Amino acid sequence: MKKNSNVLPIAIMFFLFAMISFVTGLQNPMGIIAKAQFGATNAMSQLGNAANFIAYAFLGLPAGILLKRKGYKVTALAAVAVGFIGVGISYLSGIVENFYVYLLGALVSGFSMCMLNTVVNPMLNTLGGGGNKGNQLIQFGGALNSLSATIVPVLAGYLIGEVTEKTQVADVNLALFIAMGVFAVAFLIILFSAIPEPELEARKESTVQEEGTMSSIKGALSYKNLVFGIIAIFLYVGIEVGIPNMANLYMTDIHGLNIAAGVAGTLVGAYWFLMLVGRLVGGAIGGKVSSRLMMTVVSTTAIIFLLLGMFIPASATMTVQGAAVPVGVIFFVLCGLCTSVMWGAIFNLAVEGLGKYTSIASGLFMVMVCGGGILPLIQGAVADAFGFIQSYWVLVIALAYLLWFALAGSKQQKKSN
Repeated sequence: MKKNSNVLPIAIMFFLFAMISFVTGLQNPMGIIAKAQFGATNAMSQLGNAANFIAYAFLGLPAGILLKRKGYKVTALAAVAVGFIGVGISYLSGIVENFYVYLLGALVSGFSMCMLNTVVNPMLNTLGGGGNKGNQLIQFGGALNSLSATIVPVLAGYLIGEVTEKTQVADVNLALFIAMGVFAVAFLIILFSAIPEPELEARKESTVQEEGTMSSIKGALSYKNLVFGIIAIFLYVGIEVGIPNMANLYMTDIHGLNIAAGVAGTLVGAYWFLMLVGRLVGGAIGGKVSSRLMMTVVSTTAIIFLLLGMFIPASATMTVQGAAVPVGVIFFVLCGLCTSVMWGAIFNLAVEGLGKYTSIASGLFMVMVCGGGILPLIQGAVADAFGFIQSYWVLVIALAYLLWFALAGSKQQKKSN
């Protein structure tokens, strides 16, 4: 009977898992709109994405503390409400035609995505009863996350159509309405659903005094593999977001390739689809292949793909939906196979041997997700100064660090006091 009572909450957690990538992924096509409607530069077009991810730096640990003190239900309700408001502000920015209102919407949406990321994984694990079933639910949620990330650039691309000076936020209103609708329904379902709160119940019955937050953070950071790992996760999220974002801007630039947003969106969607494929393969072989070997292979391969994408002449093209697309872009898209397994592998290597500090390490990881906003912003500035293709050197350098982390920095070692 209890199992049946969890079906609805599990389903809505799946939808929220998908909404994390849906709302986050909207910042990619919104960057194209920012250039057209607000006259943004390549760097400025990434400010919405930066605002979305910088929210993690501010709310990563507070969200974890809220979850610890108030439980899954309250945190989830707060996250969904904030998400509805954030997407609503994005919609409003198109009406008032104000770039700063658009950035505010991206920031508020980022607050919601951070809170959702903090609560969805442990909630699914709890609803599944932990163990293999809990892990299985998280994997299903991750697959839906990748599927949503695949759909959003394609949907937004076709809604935008041909990129012109008249392209505007209103073009993607349908996507914004879908997001607000899911958030509204999710809020009601969570509100009237019974969510198990084993940690809150255990704390009520426990007489043991818990270690303070600052002491936990200090203890976790005494492990070098975690310190190097949180730097790695900062760079990884920037790489994951920067590859498709810059490819989208490169393809749709009206003074350059001027490829239709629908075609570009399809290719960006293919990147996220390959991430879905990579996660499925990674999950299948993860029990036999070490995280260190996996990270070494995918980091090396990603560097090779980026270099091929950068050095293959733009004159070498292939036809995609009637448009001539540089072959180099295809290699950028193929990087989705590599970035797919990096989060799990980096996390696994970084928390090895941390024991009781693993939970606080998860909070620190969430803070460093802000790299998904900062690195693309740097890449956009480089693109303004030296060109789209040259901007990928930022990501090549970041990938070189990930390769070093896999080979050396991830080796378990506690700092000497």
